[in-house]
Amino acid sequence: MALQFNFISSMLIILLLTISSAKAQEAGGVGGRGGGDGGVIDVVAKFGAKADEKTDLSKPLLDAWKEACASTSPAKIVIPKGTYFLSTATFDGPCKAPIELQVEGIVKAPADPGAFKEPKWIAFNRIENFKLSGGGVFDGQGTIAYKREGCDKHNFCGSLPINLRFDFLTNAMIQGVTTKDSKQFHVNVLGCKNITFEHFTVSAPGESPNTDGIHIGRSDGVNVLNTEIKTGDDCVSIGDGSKNLVINGVTCGPGHGISIGSLGLFKNEEPVDGVTVKNCTLTNTSNGVRIKSWPGAEPGTCSNIHFEDITVTNVSSPIIIDQKYCPWNKCKINEESKVKLSNISFKNIHGTSALPEAVKIICSATLPCENVELIDIEIMHSGPTGPAVSQCSNVKPKVSGKQNPTACSAPVLANPTSTS
Repeated sequence: MALQFNFISSMLIILLLTISSAKAQEAGGVGGRGGGDGGVIDVVAKFGAKADEKTDLSKPLLDAWKEACASTSPAKIVIPKGTYFLSTATFDGPCKAPIELQVEGIVKAPADPGAFKEPKWIAFNRIENFKLSGGGVFDGQGTIAYKREGCDKHNFCGSLPINLRFDFLTNAMIQGVTTKDSKQFHVNVLGCKNITFEHFTVSAPGESPNTDGIHIGRSDGVNVLNTEIKTGDDCVSIGDGSKNLVINGVTCGPGHGISIGSLGLFKNEEPVDGVTVKNCTLTNTSNGVRIKSWPGAEPGTCSNIHFEDITVTNVSSPIIIDQKYCPWNKCKINEESKVKLSNISFKNIHGTSALPEAVKIICSATLPCENVELIDIEIMHSGPTGPAVSQCSNVKPKVSGKQNPTACSAPVLANPTSTS
């Protein structure tokens, strides 16, 4: 049902934005016209932006946004081909009509992490009927940040800027653009409704810390479709309050896989409900499809989660529920997770595991997982430590179809190793 709802919503968004773009092109020439007329606004032709990699794009771009946002008819802002320097920019709504930002060029951030006063580079805030397109690149120039002391050990690097923030958007399409080498998360989605990422690309080294591809929190109706993600952390990470999500056609690797969580760390976390991950391929990742929650800590719920038609190649932990998630040993490892997991299915997941533990379902002893299904699992491992195994704790999964390894057939270590 969530898949059908999100598909229809996405099609409506695409139709609306396509019509809007067509109207915008009819309304004005390349240089654009007055704010009330909408049209196409070229930041070079009209506002004097320079593609010289040193002149700050911020003022011309925000001046163009101010004009487009005030327009009562659809408007499009164009950043032409070329390489630009952008210190930082926040695009605030609400706007009076649909608006599109078409980025054709390469936009580069300051390389020095000290140049940022806030943990964001480019942010879109409280906008309806928005489209980001154009085939361009947002280059966060994160190499210096990756070498910063502490980050190489995966300590908290939250003060570093996120490449792209989408906060409280409604009906948005992010299509055909690339985010590269962010200093922290590449994309953060917060409080959004009906937002779709399609033919989107994330690119960062496998050793880049805390560079989640797309992080989603407290949002309803997020779709990530036909997207390629290479990064040093989770390809897609799903936080509390996420509901009606569809992740379909994602290629992930390197990275830490597609993860729900971590959950249960903070007070007043909202439920995660209705996530479908389908037709995805994970290669050389440290995890495959995963749900993770902290032991002890705070209560929460996560339900109606479905992983289906997943291909894994040399993935360290292809199928994993980890309710003893404890990175850096910063948790109450001897306590049980207070996050309740229910209605979870793993269906038609096949390929190869880099480690023997191909299936690991470690649930809370005080709140055992309910209604977990394993359907048609075929994951191979060959190595000196033996064939693939399946481990289960505090769960009695429903099993059907082929099961290789045999479901829940191996013992669980007294203190299972936490995943990254």
